[in-house]
Amino acid sequence: MAKHLGAHVATTASSSKTDLVKGLGADVVVDYTTQAFETVLRDYDVVLDTVGGDTLGRSLQVLKPGGIVVSIAGPPDPAFAKRAGANPVVRLAIAALSFRVRQRARRRGVRYSYLFMKASGDQLREITTLLDAGTIRPVVDRSFDFTATREALAYVEEGRAKAGKVVIRMTS
Repeated sequence: MAKHLGAHVATTASSSKTDLVKGLGADVVVDYTTQAFETVLRDYDVVLDTVGGDTLGRSLQVLKPGGIVVSIAGPPDPAFAKRAGANPVVRLAIAALSFRVRQRARRRGVRYSYLFMKASGDQLREITTLLDAGTIRPVVDRSFDFTATREALAYVEEGRAKAGKVVIRMTS
């Protein structure tokens, strides 16, 4: 999606997945099994953090001044609490959760933002248009019939899905 929007895309993957992610549009692939991405990547405007924890902290290092880390795995931030309509006590608690990462970001001259993923019919329609046009393509590891949903969940829980999403097919 980022490539479609005109971004220069860097990502991490194991060496066995390099061709796959380059085929999806990555310009730079860092093999996370042999390199720390923060020692290779520099001066990016945006980092999308999907892991959190230590990876979130390291992501701050690859941004140029004024850049932003957007995390779907890190702690919620005050802006999220405000958008969610949280009461003042909850807002304070949420601010405390992300205080350290926001402080580290400020020290580096960058920003941190938490993104709460939610379903959007409009966004899904736009994505469907891009899928139908072949502009973006999904990567499916394995498909299961609806009747095999338990097997699909076990497959995911066991960590057996290695290249893409697991899909449950619903037939009418």
